[in-house]
Amino acid sequence: MIRCILIEDEPLAQERLTGYVRRFPLLDLAGVFDNAHDACEFLKTSTVDLVFLDIRLGGRSGIELLEAGAVRSKVILTTAHQQYAVKAYDLDVADYLLKPFTFERFARAVDRVHRMLAGGSSPGARDCIFVKTEARLEKVELADIVLIEGQRDYRRIHTVTKRIMTLQSFATFERQLSPEVICRVHKSYMVALGRIESIERWRISIGGMTIPVSETYRERFMTLIRSANEHGRA
Repeated sequence: MIRCILIEDEPLAQERLTGYVRRFPLLDLAGVFDNAHDACEFLKTSTVDLVFLDIRLGGRSGIELLEAGAVRSKVILTTAHQQYAVKAYDLDVADYLLKPFTFERFARAVDRVHRMLAGGSSPGARDCIFVKTEARLEKVELADIVLIEGQRDYRRIHTVTKRIMTLQSFATFERQLSPEVICRVHKSYMVALGRIESIERWRISIGGMTIPVSETYRERFMTLIRSANEHGRA
């Protein structure tokens, strides 16, 4: 079980998040707080594994709590404001949920925390996929993929040795591939995290190309980069 608390001052958001937690069997809800002060007092005497933390609270903000070291558990930030994604990465949070988020997105964030706490790897890991190209299925080693590029009705898979054209959709790739290995960063691009050369101003240098990171995918992308750094330090 993952013992958790919620710190959220908006009644409707608090109600929805509480409902999500209660639908998730892995979570044990130890408390719900609408202000930072009461939450901090609770954390002084109680231990939890995970804190769902709103950024904009009445009085002290969630960011201030993290900067002050008041929260020592894993943290999933919840906010309606995209601009804090990079700051969240700097503060080493487990995930960043942009309101309004679905239960499915919530569940992925909790699963990520569960893996962190267990010290395990992502489920369903695989070494290769098979993609349909022309009249055949072609084996593609995941370690060889650099990026996947959308070109109208087609997807072009860039590998270290060749280019493969397929009608397979991005949605299908996302179901097949772990985002910790190959991540969607734009409506027209997926990239292999291990092949990224640099990131600057929401642009990725990879395989001799410059790929934009769209606003839709930024918070998840930064969380995955942070997670990759964690594994690298382990």
